[in-house]
Amino acid sequence: MKERAIYATLLEHCKKKQVTVITGMRRVGKSTAVRYMLKQLASPNYRYLDCERIEIRVLFNATNYEGIKSELELMGLDFSLPAIIALDEIQLVENLPSVIKYFYDTYGVKFIVTGSSSYYMKNRFSESLAGRKRIFEMYPLSFSEFLSFKNLIPQGIEKYAWKPFDKAWYNRLSAAYAEYIRFGGFPEVVLEENPTDKVELLKDIINSYIEMDVKLLSDYSLSEDLYKLVKVLAARTGNKVDYTKISSVTDINRQKIATYIQLLEYTYLIYQATPFTKNIDKEISQQTKLYFADTGILNVLGGDQLSSGQVFENAIAVQLKNKGTIQYYQKKTGQEIDFIFNGDTAIEVKETPVLQDLQTITQRATAIGIDKYLVIGRYLPARDFMGFTWGGNIY
Repeated sequence: MKERAIYATLLEHCKKKQVTVITGMRRVGKSTAVRYMLKQLASPNYRYLDCERIEIRVLFNATNYEGIKSELELMGLDFSLPAIIALDEIQLVENLPSVIKYFYDTYGVKFIVTGSSSYYMKNRFSESLAGRKRIFEMYPLSFSEFLSFKNLIPQGIEKYAWKPFDKAWYNRLSAAYAEYIRFGGFPEVVLEENPTDKVELLKDIINSYIEMDVKLLSDYSLSEDLYKLVKVLAARTGNKVDYTKISSVTDINRQKIATYIQLLEYTYLIYQATPFTKNIDKEISQQTKLYFADTGILNVLGGDQLSSGQVFENAIAVQLKNKGTIQYYQKKTGQEIDFIFNGDTAIEVKETPVLQDLQTITQRATAIGIDKYLVIGRYLPARDFMGFTWGGNIY
């Protein structure tokens, strides 16, 4: 089994009484993480239950909690000893937070749970288990994890993170980075060798996301409308969200679009970058920028409508989001900074960077009081300019 960077943190928390909550998009590796934890904890007194199974949903929707206990005992769980219950996709069972709270308080059961909706986990789920849980978010593989899964990770990779362009490093890993940008970081997609099969897996992930996560987590029955919307959004990745324009293209009303986009963000398909400003009222009034959480999914949805520059900017958005917060800055004149990372670093993204790009970001960052800045590029410049950071170093 390939290990993820988050596993060490998860395993450490799994030894604590608090509920360990793992959330993230479907098929990002949450279930695999749970099985890894259970194996490492090496306790025979556990049960792994999948809430996508109807009998498990019926069991935990029961109102007699001692009756649930009896059913679990018949499955082999011993409540007189330290017990672990692992539950997958808990957002599918409305009553589960109350059940978890009862067994946590009454029998000291350790719970390891997963879910695909950040809204559910951070709101409805959190309300019932205040102080009793910690939430961990899982994303598609970072580039360093991608290299590990492909058995390509070089020795001493840590020292290259965020470092200026290094030609030898670029020559060694540029082909791998191109594959990462094209097909993204879903573990099963990364491990598949055939490019055609990679695309088919990505299509299946998109289909299962819309047909299972979206329908089960919402009242939306118009999956065709939602699919049409995500394709339109994919073509506009990196642009500001203009509900009026999107409505005219999709023939979906503005209010529904706003609600759908919120759902897409809650279920980890997209990110929204807010404007960077010291004035909170201005930040609220300005439009957000939208990015997809995985470039493989973006490429399948956007197809020929996407430019290579859009895809690269989205890839950097994903890489930055895995490490912190992303915003953007734009003056009324139209002058823009692609990303403000963690509120203190200005970033310009260019496929083939030149010296002028560094000079521009230096001036624009300094003008708004930011003293950290860099240019991130994808390709080796035609001219002898080395004052940038290669995208493959962002991890």
